[in-house]
Amino acid sequence: MFLEGDTLLAPIDKYLRAGVHIGTQQKTKDMEPYIYKVRPDGLYVLDVRKTDERIRIVAKFLARFDPSSILVVSARQYGHQPVRKFAEVIGANAIPGRYVPGTLTNPSTKYYLEPEVLLVTDPRADSNALNEASEIGIPVIALCDTDNLMRFVDLVIPTNNKGRKALVLVYWLLARQVLRERGDIPPDGELEVPEEEFETKLV
Repeated sequence: MFLEGDTLLAPIDKYLRAGVHIGTQQKTKDMEPYIYKVRPDGLYVLDVRKTDERIRIVAKFLARFDPSSILVVSARQYGHQPVRKFAEVIGANAIPGRYVPGTLTNPSTKYYLEPEVLLVTDPRADSNALNEASEIGIPVIALCDTDNLMRFVDLVIPTNNKGRKALVLVYWLLARQVLRERGDIPPDGELEVPEEEFETKLV
């Protein structure tokens, strides 16, 4: 558990500047444990300490897999570059953009993949991949906002999964922590790839 006094993976103000804590005006029962408060305007706010804690848990879990057996997807536009760069840094596979139905279940398609674990940016937007992962019985990790359901999700990272800056920071921190857990960089080592390279550029 996260203890008061423990060091966060990033300063709390960095999480806040990136908007990692900004939820939606809806909340699901699944996400209640990760909600810090509701603002007067009805917007639910996530607890970034829990986000930090879950990034560590997920990194430890992912570090146990062969990198090439990890698949990360994002149908959301702002997630395209973060998942692409995350996959490149840790050696995983990425599907930024449209997910072709049957990718995990139909061996005759040219896009067929056999991952051992799936990471989705948004359970709703990435529902095709999520459903197929459930069908073949592999674990699913998901970035979940206050309005997400956890059906078929095994591990959650509570975060704003719609914001451009939030997705950059979460995927960058997760990449760095996976490399730390693997021993590729020291326990307090830094990622050589800057956060900017994880950012989807606005056209």
